[in-house]
Amino acid sequence: MSRYAAMFERTGRAGEGAFGAFVMLGDPDLATSAAILDLLVESGADMLEVGIPFSDPIADGPVIQAAASRALAVGVTPGDCFALLADFRVRHPEIPVGILTYANLVVARGRDDFYRRAGEAGVDSVLVADVPLIEAGPFAAAARAHGIEPVLIAAANTPPPRLAEIVRLGGGYTYCLARSGVTGAETEARFDHGAMFAALREGDAPPPVLGFGISTPDHVRAALAAGAAGVICGSAIVKRIAAGRLDEARALVHALKDATRLRKAA
Repeated sequence: MSRYAAMFERTGRAGEGAFGAFVMLGDPDLATSAAILDLLVESGADMLEVGIPFSDPIADGPVIQAAASRALAVGVTPGDCFALLADFRVRHPEIPVGILTYANLVVARGRDDFYRRAGEAGVDSVLVADVPLIEAGPFAAAARAHGIEPVLIAAANTPPPRLAEIVRLGGGYTYCLARSGVTGAETEARFDHGAMFAALREGDAPPPVLGFGISTPDHVRAALAAGAAGVICGSAIVKRIAAGRLDEARALVHALKDATRLRKAA
């Protein structure tokens, strides 16, 4: 059983949704980044999604773009990120870890090499945010060749034929957009995803996890009530890291994970 499948089985048995936390690797530096990964798990994150610093992260809003810039400014490389993740995997053997990245980073040294290094580092999934669905097949095949689950993106307005292709190619979980645009906590998320969730369930897709704009316990509760299996929060956490307020980041993760547990009471 994959780490994602085991996690969703565990949270499902407990009557909870899964909570995923996103951070940029190497922000503000490698040592602090390693400690932040541990903090997220200790604070209740069921899964991690991480970014590799990149100069043109077109799916990311200003908060996460700034985090990438800070990491690049101190010289963080993809090799550093893989080493960081390999060390994390030794300390946390059961936590699913996914990379959200961009095609340039994947193909710079060869697609096969990227997925091989990710697999060796203990990574569970890779989402290549700027690869269109029509070109996703070779990325998904290369991922699976190295034991990596290819995560794909769906939105409330994704047409049924495209959803069917996402179901066919995807693995781990399905990244569902809570709103259009780029990442960030400033624009209100929406939770009118019933038709999309129904189509994904009918196709036996990987569990739907809502991201983009998730920043409060109310967002978490609304996402789960709409039918999501979990949520991912990024910018709200990264903003606190940028300000050096790690205690606030810890408290936020606690609060967002606690909100997933209200499903049990309902």
